[in-house]
Amino acid sequence: MNRQILFPLLLTVALLSCACNEKKKTPLRSGNPVFEGWYADPEGIIYEDTYWIFPTWSDVYEKQTFFDCFSSKDLITWTKHRNILDTTNVKWAKRAMWAPSVIRKEGMYYLFFSANDVHEGEIGGIGVAVGDQPEGPYRDLTGKPLINEIINGAQPIDQFVFCDDDGIYYMYYGGWQHCNVVKLSDDFTSLVPFDNGEIYREVTPENYTEGPFMFKKNGNYYFMWSEGGWGGPDYSVAYAIAQSPLGPFQRIGKILQQDEKVATGAGHHSIIHPPGTDDYFIVYHRRPLDDQARDHRATCIDRLTFNSEGFINPVQITFEGVEQTFIKK
Repeated sequence: MNRQILFPLLLTVALLSCACNEKKKTPLRSGNPVFEGWYADPEGIIYEDTYWIFPTWSDVYEKQTFFDCFSSKDLITWTKHRNILDTTNVKWAKRAMWAPSVIRKEGMYYLFFSANDVHEGEIGGIGVAVGDQPEGPYRDLTGKPLINEIINGAQPIDQFVFCDDDGIYYMYYGGWQHCNVVKLSDDFTSLVPFDNGEIYREVTPENYTEGPFMFKKNGNYYFMWSEGGWGGPDYSVAYAIAQSPLGPFQRIGKILQQDEKVATGAGHHSIIHPPGTDDYFIVYHRRPLDDQARDHRATCIDRLTFNSEGFINPVQITFEGVEQTFIKK
């Protein structure tokens, strides 16, 4: 074959081979939203080698009568587990079942939730259910709300349970721009007083609206919350860093918010940290562009990163989501 013909042909083959190899190296990504359906207030957690997300069904209050959850081995493929808890299992809950917070203790799985959008003098607030496996079914543990009253101006919703290194379980909660922290009993059926005798301690940071979350990194307590109106485009997440789970929590700044090219109303989040890695993922809900429906919120995942001083970098919300990530055993 003529060398003038052969060389361009070989070069073309080589370039195509490189392109194919590069394409093979492109990592799989979750895409956002990570699963179909209108789901908000997602709580992410790791049990063994599996990621779990427990969200609110995002609909009008009267239709919020159940919880689904989702599981994945790699953040890419998600399995839906339907109706893990509903109002037939919680006799005092009628509607507005919101914001699951989940935790495992001594081989049992606990799901804290709020119901009824409770106001002064009404029955509702924060309850707890228990199950034998992460996907339930869950059953009401107490037969009544764990917290029913309006204390320190905080509506009893949006609870998050945090276990500190000393084994003490704290629960942060509150809507209506007020946040309380309480200590849970060992069996999660009651509250126990702090050393000074108080049961409820207000820890409301600047600009707080709802959706508290806590995690610990390098000995520091990162306290996070949602700001702005949950039904509007300015919903967002801010944080503080403290040396104690009780604060004080001085607001540092906003780290998650809308992007006019991607989505609006980015907020009410949780954090997943695969053990033994430097990976942190923020799980949150947001509203699609050009969609003004109050309840049209979808669950998404993006990376959470830190600067050299330990402060959280602003999160870039994406359509691509996160790379395939398995949990190391």
